[in-house]
Amino acid sequence: MGASPWIVSDELWERIAPLLARKERRFRYPGRKPLPDRQVLCGILYVLHTDIQWEYLPKELGFGSGMTCWRRLRDWNEAGVWQRLHEVLLAELNAAGWLDWSRCVVDSSHVRALKGGATRARRRSTGAGPAPRHHLITDGRGTPLAVILTGGNRNDVTELLPLLDAVPQVRGRVGRPRRRAVTLYADRGYDHDCYRKQVRARGVVPAIARRGTEHGSGLGVYRWVVERTFAWLHGFRRLCVRWERRADIHQAFLTLACCLITHRQLKSFCY
Repeated sequence: MGASPWIVSDELWERIAPLLARKERRFRYPGRKPLPDRQVLCGILYVLHTDIQWEYLPKELGFGSGMTCWRRLRDWNEAGVWQRLHEVLLAELNAAGWLDWSRCVVDSSHVRALKGGATRARRRSTGAGPAPRHHLITDGRGTPLAVILTGGNRNDVTELLPLLDAVPQVRGRVGRPRRRAVTLYADRGYDHDCYRKQVRARGVVPAIARRGTEHGSGLGVYRWVVERTFAWLHGFRRLCVRWERRADIHQAFLTLACCLITHRQLKSFCY
């Protein structure tokens, strides 16, 4: 039997540990010794995989309290740990020649939310609850390059340029870091000539289906990878329903899930 998915492997921990800030304990009145970061991270992954409420996190597994895990997740997200980890993993994939820069693919997906969100998360229709949306951009093989959380009333095309700009500068190869693919593929929800011009201005060729045309344009041959990546993302049960009132906590889970998917691809390709 394989290890539980919330157990942090040695390979993953070697990449995360250098990104975490070290806090010196006070000499006088040091207080209770903090729980090791690796154990707390296992508790965060347990919540991400099982969707258990923070207060019901099993203490007998050694993760500490749910509030301890929540605070570390918040602090690490504010320090940019997950974003830097994602960049490190992307650089390793790029160095191994796995990233497909010939094209990138964008799409979005609605997510249910059973609690009120704090930022741009409510529908404008009367009586409807919050309905956040995940916006995702991947490379040609489905590796997540960036993910954005918005409210459900945000049109897909309005997040096209923010998604392109959210792709980090990926190192790992000789020469300047790479952040732009050659061609961008998208469905009819992104059909707008104004945005096509702005995509071209960024040095990317837009391949976006037009409204009113018959189905069977052939773009699905390239776009299926982003649908598969959404399936991977929503395989983390915490991302299927937004329980967090704070958008930054849900965004932290989103970026952490992208890191885990990228690390999974790195393991399958390089090991």
